[in-house]
Amino acid sequence: MEIEQPKQPRSGLAIAGLVLGIIALVTSLMPIINNMSFFAALVGAVLAIVGLVACTRGKRAGKGLAIAAIAVNVISVVAVIASQGMYSAAIDDAMNGPQAVRESQAEDALDDDAGESRADEPVSEKKLSVGASVELSNGMTISVDEIVPGLANYDGTTVTGVRVTYSNNSDEALSFNSYDWKGESASGVQSDATYYSEAAEELSYGDLSAGGTVSGYVYFEGDLANVLYFSSPFADGPAATWGIA
Repeated sequence: MEIEQPKQPRSGLAIAGLVLGIIALVTSLMPIINNMSFFAALVGAVLAIVGLVACTRGKRAGKGLAIAAIAVNVISVVAVIASQGMYSAAIDDAMNGPQAVRESQAEDALDDDAGESRADEPVSEKKLSVGASVELSNGMTISVDEIVPGLANYDGTTVTGVRVTYSNNSDEALSFNSYDWKGESASGVQSDATYYSEAAEELSYGDLSAGGTVSGYVYFEGDLANVLYFSSPFADGPAATWGIA
C-alpha cells in the first residue's frame, strides 16, 4: 500500500509578490499614483524572488507562480518608468510652451557669415536679425520689425521701443501678450516691459483669431543688445532671440 505524501503548501511569499505585481501593473499608468506602484513592484519582486528560492529548495510549492510574479513585477517597473518619462516630457512641453520650428531671416541676417554650418542649429539657439520672423509649433508667426532706441521717459531714463508682430496661421484663436517679450542688455541682464509715458501703438494682450495679425510696440528700460521671446512664463529659455546690431 502506497503512502500518499502530503502536498507542500504553496509559497505565500510568491502569492503576495504576484498580488503586489498585479496591483502595480494595473496602476502603473496612473499619474502620481504610479510613484507608489514603483515601490510596490520592487517589494513584490523581492517577495517573489524569496518565494522562488524557497520553492527551489523544496520547502514550498509554486515555483511557476513565483516566476510569474517576478515577471509581472519587472514589467510593472518598466511600465512605471516609461509612463513617468512620457508624463514628464508632456509636462515639460506644456511648461515651455510652443517651440520655434522654422525661421525666415531678413536679408541682412546676423548669422549669414556662419554659412551652412548653422543651418541645422535649432532656431531657439540662433540670433536672428531685426526683420526676421519665426513660426511656432502652434501656428503663430512672430517677428521683430523695428528697434527704436534712445527714447526719453518722463523721469529722464532711456527707453528702447521694439515693434513686434503676431500672425496667427493656425485654425484656432491664440493668445498674445507684451509680457511674452524681454529685453536683454549687453551685460546679459534681462528685463520685462516697462511703462513709457509717450507710448504709441503699444502692444497689449488678448486672443488673436485664426488668420489675424496684430502689431505693436513693447518698451524696455535702457539700451538693449537682444530681444527675447518666451512662449510661456515658465519656459526654461527663450523660443527665439533677435540681436540688435
